[in-house]
Amino acid sequence: MRRTFFDQALKPLGLTRAQWGMIDNISRHPEEGMAQTELAKLLETGKVSVGGLIDRLEESGLVYRQPDKTDRRVKRVFITDKGYEVLERVKHVADDLDAMLFDDVSTDEMNAAADVLLRVKNNVRAALKEAPAVQPLGAHDERRGRASTVA
Repeated sequence: MRRTFFDQALKPLGLTRAQWGMIDNISRHPEEGMAQTELAKLLETGKVSVGGLIDRLEESGLVYRQPDKTDRRVKRVFITDKGYEVLERVKHVADDLDAMLFDDVSTDEMNAAADVLLRVKNNVRAALKEAPAVQPLGAHDERRGRASTVA
């Protein structure tokens, strides 16, 4: 729901969440920019999809491509001054939305929630590395002492 709320707030800026996410990630590498393959991996999408996003951002004057200094096959993506201005406006919108959404949530509650989510994220990463065998439905789950309900 937060994403939908955020998307609606970004509409007047003419940005999608994917475009904002790309600009935000590129902004973290102001000196060296980012290669399209790096962006695809970071955003968990394909190089072609990222290429289309970069094309639209470039047409809007928010980013530009420049050849890599050591590998001529690679184009690095950088943010323009206009892109940084838009990113600042997006951050203000995000701050305003977060203030509304988390109005009655204490700092302790936010920290506890962040801690739980971080542990879940780490558990997912560990599970992906282990690639556990999936048990059939109804098989006994030794860790929980009950029948599994999820394949």
